Amino acid sequence: MFTPSSHDVRRFFCEAFRKQRAGEILSPMDAIAVDWISQHPEYADVLADADAAVARDYSVEGGQANPFLHLSMHLSIAEQVSIDQPPGIRAACAALTARLGPHDAHHEIMECLGEMIWKSQREGTQPDGAAYVDCVRRRAG
Repeated sequence: MFTPSSHDVRRFFCEAFRKQRAGEILSPMDAIAVDWISQHPEYADVLADADAAVARDYSVEGGQANPFLHLSMHLSIAEQVSIDQPPGIRAACAALTARLGPHDAHHEIMECLGEMIWKSQREGTQPDGAAYVDCVRRRAG
Protein backbone atom coordinates (compact mmCIF):
# COMPACT_ATOMS: atom_id res chain seq x y z
CA MET A 1 0.00 0.00 0.00
CA PHE A 2 1.26 3.47 -0.88
CA THR A 3 1.39 5.73 2.18
CA PRO A 4 2.65 9.16 1.22
CA SER A 5 3.99 11.48 3.90
CA SER A 6 2.26 14.77 4.60
CA HIS A 7 5.09 16.46 2.69
CA ASP A 8 4.44 14.19 -0.32
CA VAL A 9 0.74 15.06 -0.25
CA ARG A 10 1.43 18.77 0.01
CA ARG A 11 3.92 18.67 -2.85
CA PHE A 12 1.47 16.66 -4.99
CA PHE A 13 -1.29 19.28 -4.64
CA CYS A 14 1.13 22.18 -5.14
CA GLU A 15 2.59 20.54 -8.24
CA ALA A 16 -0.86 19.81 -9.71
CA PHE A 17 -1.79 23.45 -9.13
CA ARG A 18 1.48 24.61 -10.74
CA LYS A 19 0.98 22.37 -13.79
CA GLN A 20 -2.58 23.62 -14.25
CA ARG A 21 -1.51 27.26 -14.04
CA ALA A 22 1.35 26.63 -16.49
CA GLY A 23 -0.94 24.84 -18.96
CA GLU A 24 1.05 21.63 -18.69
CA ILE A 25 -0.32 18.14 -19.23
CA LEU A 26 -2.00 16.76 -16.13
CA SER A 27 -1.99 13.14 -15.06
CA PRO A 28 -5.46 11.69 -14.37
CA MET A 29 -4.89 12.14 -10.62
CA ASP A 30 -3.64 15.70 -11.16
CA ALA A 31 -6.82 16.45 -13.13
CA ILE A 32 -9.03 15.22 -10.30
CA ALA A 33 -7.01 17.23 -7.78
CA VAL A 34 -7.19 20.37 -9.93
CA ASP A 35 -10.98 19.99 -10.22
CA TRP A 36 -11.25 20.18 -6.43
CA ILE A 37 -8.57 22.86 -6.12
CA SER A 38 -10.54 25.05 -8.54
CA GLN A 39 -13.52 24.81 -6.20
CA HIS A 40 -11.37 26.14 -3.36
CA PRO A 41 -9.82 29.39 -4.63
CA GLU A 42 -9.11 30.33 -1.02
CA TYR A 43 -6.23 27.82 -1.12
CA ALA A 44 -4.45 29.39 -4.12
CA ASP A 45 -1.87 31.33 -2.10
CA VAL A 46 -0.97 28.26 -0.03
CA LEU A 47 -0.68 26.04 -3.12
CA ALA A 48 1.46 28.56 -5.00
CA ASP A 49 4.44 28.08 -2.66
CA ALA A 50 5.31 24.39 -2.20
CA ASP A 51 8.26 25.00 0.10
CA ALA A 52 6.20 27.16 2.47
CA ALA A 53 3.34 24.63 2.29
CA VAL A 54 5.66 21.80 3.36
CA ALA A 55 7.07 23.87 6.23
CA ARG A 56 3.75 25.15 7.55
CA ASP A 57 2.20 23.77 10.73
CA TYR A 58 -1.48 22.91 10.48
CA SER A 59 -1.82 21.45 13.96
CA VAL A 60 -5.11 21.78 15.80
CA GLU A 61 -3.35 24.10 18.24
CA GLY A 62 -2.51 26.42 15.34
CA GLY A 63 -6.21 27.01 14.82
CA GLN A 64 -6.04 26.93 11.02
CA ALA A 65 -7.84 24.50 8.76
CA ASN A 66 -5.51 22.24 6.81
CA PRO A 67 -6.20 22.76 3.09
CA PHE A 68 -4.23 19.62 2.22
CA LEU A 69 -6.33 17.45 4.51
CA HIS A 70 -9.47 18.99 3.04
CA LEU A 71 -8.36 18.41 -0.55
CA SER A 72 -7.17 14.90 0.31
CA MET A 73 -10.61 14.08 1.68
CA HIS A 74 -12.21 15.31 -1.56
CA LEU A 75 -9.80 13.06 -3.49
CA SER A 76 -10.48 10.07 -1.21
CA ILE A 77 -14.23 10.45 -1.56
CA ALA A 78 -13.97 10.78 -5.35
CA GLU A 79 -11.94 7.54 -5.45
CA GLN A 80 -14.33 5.73 -3.11
CA VAL A 81 -17.30 6.73 -5.27
CA SER A 82 -15.54 5.76 -8.51
CA ILE A 83 -14.96 2.19 -7.28
CA ASP A 84 -18.03 1.99 -4.99
CA GLN A 85 -15.89 1.13 -1.99
CA PRO A 86 -17.18 0.73 0.63
CA PRO A 87 -20.14 -0.85 -1.15
CA GLY A 88 -23.06 1.54 -1.39
CA ILE A 89 -21.03 4.76 -1.17
CA ARG A 90 -21.67 5.54 -4.86
CA ALA A 91 -25.46 5.41 -4.49
CA ALA A 92 -25.39 7.24 -1.16
CA CYS A 93 -23.22 9.98 -2.68
CA ALA A 94 -25.52 10.23 -5.71
CA ALA A 95 -28.56 10.69 -3.46
CA LEU A 96 -26.79 13.35 -1.42
CA THR A 97 -25.49 15.05 -4.58
CA ALA A 98 -29.03 15.18 -6.00
CA ARG A 99 -30.12 17.05 -2.89
CA LEU A 100 -27.11 19.35 -2.32
CA GLY A 101 -24.92 19.40 -5.43
CA PRO A 102 -21.52 17.73 -5.74
CA HIS A 103 -19.40 20.09 -3.65
CA ASP A 104 -21.74 20.40 -0.68
CA ALA A 105 -22.41 16.65 -0.84
CA HIS A 106 -18.68 16.00 -0.52
CA HIS A 107 -18.52 18.28 2.52
CA GLU A 108 -21.33 16.33 4.17
CA ILE A 109 -19.61 13.04 3.32
CA MET A 110 -16.40 14.41 4.84
CA GLU A 111 -18.21 14.71 8.16
CA CYS A 112 -19.14 11.02 7.98
CA LEU A 113 -15.65 10.01 6.85
CA GLY A 114 -14.04 11.98 9.65
CA GLU A 115 -16.40 10.45 12.19
CA MET A 116 -15.60 6.94 10.96
CA ILE A 117 -11.85 7.54 11.13
CA TRP A 118 -12.06 9.17 14.56
CA LYS A 119 -14.12 6.30 15.97
CA SER A 120 -11.77 3.71 14.47
CA GLN A 121 -8.73 5.41 15.97
CA ARG A 122 -10.38 5.96 19.34
CA GLU A 123 -11.51 2.33 19.62
CA GLY A 124 -8.45 0.79 17.96
CA THR A 125 -10.63 -1.02 15.41
CA GLN A 126 -10.87 -1.23 11.65
CA PRO A 127 -12.92 1.54 10.00
CA ASP A 128 -16.60 0.59 9.75
CA GLY A 129 -17.48 1.10 6.08
CA ALA A 130 -21.11 0.11 6.56
CA ALA A 131 -21.59 2.69 9.33
CA TYR A 132 -19.92 5.29 7.12
CA VAL A 133 -22.28 4.59 4.22
CA ASP A 134 -25.26 4.62 6.61
CA CYS A 135 -24.17 8.04 7.87
CA VAL A 136 -24.07 9.37 4.29
CA ARG A 137 -27.48 7.82 3.54
CA ARG A 138 -29.00 9.53 6.60
CA ARG A 139 -27.65 12.88 5.43
CA ALA A 140 -29.17 12.28 2.00
CA GLY A 141 -32.56 12.03 3.67
